[in-house]
This record gives sequence, C-alpha cells and structure tokens, in this order.
Amino acid sequence: MQRLQKNGSKTDTRGYRQLSTSVFSLLSSLHARQFSRASGFTSQVSSVEVVQAYVDRIQEVNPFLNAVVKDRFAAALQEAAQVDKLIEEETGGEEVLEDRLPLLGVPLSVKESFALQGMPNATGVIARRGVVSAVDAPPVALLKRAGAVPLGVTNTSELCMWCESHNRLRGITNNPYDLERIPGGSSGGEGSILGAAGAVIGVGADIGGSIRMPCFFNGIFGHKTTPGVVSPENQHPPYTGRHEEYLSTGPMCRYAEDLLPMLKIMAGPNAHTLSLDTKVDLKKLRFFTVPHDGGGSLTNPVSGELVDAQRKVVERLEADLGVQVEEVHFPELRYGFQIWDTYMGLPDKEGKPPVPFAVRMGEPGRPVWPLWELLKWMVGKSEHTMAAIALALVEMTHVSKPSPFILQQKEQLQKKVDELLGTDGVFLYPSHPRVAPKHHHPLFRPFDFAYTGIINILGLPVTQCPLGLGEEGLPLGVQVVGGKMQDRLTLAVALYLEKTFGGWREPGAK
Repeated sequence: MQRLQKNGSKTDTRGYRQLSTSVFSLLSSLHARQFSRASGFTSQVSSVEVVQAYVDRIQEVNPFLNAVVKDRFAAALQEAAQVDKLIEEETGGEEVLEDRLPLLGVPLSVKESFALQGMPNATGVIARRGVVSAVDAPPVALLKRAGAVPLGVTNTSELCMWCESHNRLRGITNNPYDLERIPGGSSGGEGSILGAAGAVIGVGADIGGSIRMPCFFNGIFGHKTTPGVVSPENQHPPYTGRHEEYLSTGPMCRYAEDLLPMLKIMAGPNAHTLSLDTKVDLKKLRFFTVPHDGGGSLTNPVSGELVDAQRKVVERLEADLGVQVEEVHFPELRYGFQIWDTYMGLPDKEGKPPVPFAVRMGEPGRPVWPLWELLKWMVGKSEHTMAAIALALVEMTHVSKPSPFILQQKEQLQKKVDELLGTDGVFLYPSHPRVAPKHHHPLFRPFDFAYTGIINILGLPVTQCPLGLGEEGLPLGVQVVGGKMQDRLTLAVALYLEKTFGGWREPGAK
C-alpha cells in the first residue's frame, strides 16, 4: 500500500485496511433501519447513534481519503437529536412519519459543487475559497425536507471538468480500495466517502460521466437521470450553451434499493413523469449488450476482466430470466469523444455559446491565459491543475464550426439507439475501458471517459452497477442504459444485479 503524508510525517496506510472492517457490521445493520423505517429508531437505534457512527467513520477514514473537505458534524448531531425528539413525540404512528419524512435521520453527503447552506461552494478554485452558500440547491433542499441529515461536502475536480478529483484548493482524493488510485471525477469525493461507508446516500451531477465513473471506481451504485427531471440549479459552475440538455443530477449510494426512493424525492414535482411506481417485470424487457465502442482511435480497448464481467451479466440474465440478450454494435460509438466534445461546444437556442473554461478558471477576476498558466505550472507557481490548464489549451484550438460528419454520426446514433430501446429495452455498456487508474494516469489517456460521455449527449438514463471486485481487488461494474424517461427500467435491473453479484463490497474484502 501507498504511504501517505499526514501532518508532515509518514503514515502507514495498513491501519486503514484494519479500519475498513472495524465498523462495517455496525453500519450495515443500521442501514435498513434508518432508511426504510424512520420510527424504528425508538426501539432499535437512535438517530444520534446513527449520525455519530457515520461521523466516527468519516473521522477514521478521511485522513487517508481526503474526500470530505468541510464537515458540519456539530450541526448534524443537533439535527439528529431533533429527529429523536420528533419520533418520541409523534402520536400518529410510524406510517405518518414514513410518509412525511421518508429519509428521517439518514446521513447524507453532498458534492461541493452543489449549494448547501452554510457550506463552501468553491469547486476547487482558489479564487473562490471564501464562497459560502446562502441557499440549498433544489435536490439538496428536497432531500433535507425529507429528513436527510447532511454531514458535509465532498471534493471535486477543478470546476468539475476532469475525471480525477484533484484541485489546488483541497488537494487530491484517494480511492478507498487502493489509495494509489483515483476515485474518479467530478463527484470523486462522493464516490470515495460512500465507497468507504462514510455516508448512506450522496448527491452527484453528471455531464460526461461524473456520477458513473466515481461509482464505478468506488464500487457503488449511481444513477444518471433523464435530463430535465431533477433540477440542475444552484450548482457551480452553472450550465451555459446547451449544457442543460446533457447535465443530470442524481443519487449515489451503496445499496441499489436506495436509488428509487432518492430519485422520487430529488425529482420533486417532476417525479410523476417517470412513472416510478409502475412495477417492472424484468422478464418482459428486451436486453442488449454493447461490448465496446467499436475500436475508437482515441480510447483504450476494454480490458479483459471488464469484458468478462459484462459477459457474465449476459449469461446470468439469460439463465435466470429466460431472456435472450442480443449483442449489438454501433459503429458511430467510435466517435464518442468527438460527438461529446462537439455538442458541449454548441450554442444555446438564442445563439449564445458556452462560457469558455478559461473564463471560469479566472472568476471572479479576469480569464486566465492558458499558456501563461502552463509556464507558471512548470515552475510550481500556478493555482490551477495540469488537467484544467490542458482543457483551457485544447479549448483554444476549437474550430468555430462543428464538423458536419460528427453531427451526422450523432444523429445516426441517436436514431438507432432510440429505435432499439423504445420503452421496454435496456443495453449493457462498459463503464470505462479500465478499472480505477492510478493517480494522474488519466492525463495520458484523457479520452477514455467517452464511454460515459456519449450517453449524456444521447440524453438517456443510465444506472451504474457494481459487479464485485477484480483481480487487483478493485471494483468492476457496468452501465445499464434505458430509453428516455425509462429510468425505472434501469433501476429495476440494478436491484437484480445487486442480488446476483453482491453489490457493494467493503474495501479490503477478498
């Protein structure tokens, strides 16, 4: 295991491995009680005990992970005490509380890019270090209104535009399964603390894989909703151009059963559009598997162990459900990155282009000069990461008009996928070509996120599902993709895959 710097001295992370099994029995036993039956606190465990258990867990693992960048433990424990008082005074029976406050007392972590009242909202930018949220982002407010207790905010990549959660303000976040590996981005702090059992549920946002990659790398469940269902407001950076069409806010958690109730709450008045209460019969669904992107020139081939994991899912679906899983190929997927990059740069309906990344890097001051920042970085003087600087440099090379060929590839792919899925189809697709890479390695393979990014441009809902641990003890997984507004189908498949493949596995498990 890697040895980390802590308080200026070397700290042996073997202690982390020991910690990883010391409280799991407690946390696992608390989960069902606190989430599905709020009034169970009175006879089994108090809300204060639950919140304190998670506070203790974060304090044990966060020195190794650097996932939670600002806590609100004191406030959370006060809110937990209020929960216990409410339960004690409730006279209408447990059904009343469950209906009104379905997440009563459930510990919640929040990606720092979301506004959480009284918490920082810097998204890794040093110039924003003093920004504190005065309000809650809509999905956060809805979760709090349902009774969830926020424990703190978690680390992101700089301005949420990279697949590693690293910035010059908060530092780098580690993967709980191997501290030398990345937890993904931009919701990497969320993925890391949830994978390490430091919270029950979390909130992420995804415009190119920012929910799914962290969930994949950290062995948990996550759902990228159909765009427009969950409000994207009060996040930083705010969406511009056509980004609202591709940005999705969704739930992240260790247990598949928590995805559906979370989504119902986070969607607010839009929840009815997804028909989430409609029962799904998996035997009546049409299943497809897409094993790779067709050999894109910019992405790495999918590793053998991930190909094998997806094949095992196909075999179990066919054996258990009696369905036929058809293998399909879309040649347009080999242009996945180019499609994502092109559509992210398109102007909105009024002709306004997206705000340049160099402008965002300099806010609230002037835009940065990417070449100057590169020179400063080379001598250790830049306030920005290499990933952010590289993105700003690449942005300078963009042509003003999109490629007609790439636009055509996207339209062809959209038509094929929509026709294939309809309202009763789902397909399996690799989450990433490799398991969690080592720190900074994505700089040398920057386009592998195309496996997740292309789904954003297609506007489809997708659930990221863990499939156990691989050869190096790192999480395996697969994306389950459904047709537009068919979120309930992929969530139902996630429940099946959790039961069949074991779902989340504790770090260090054999």
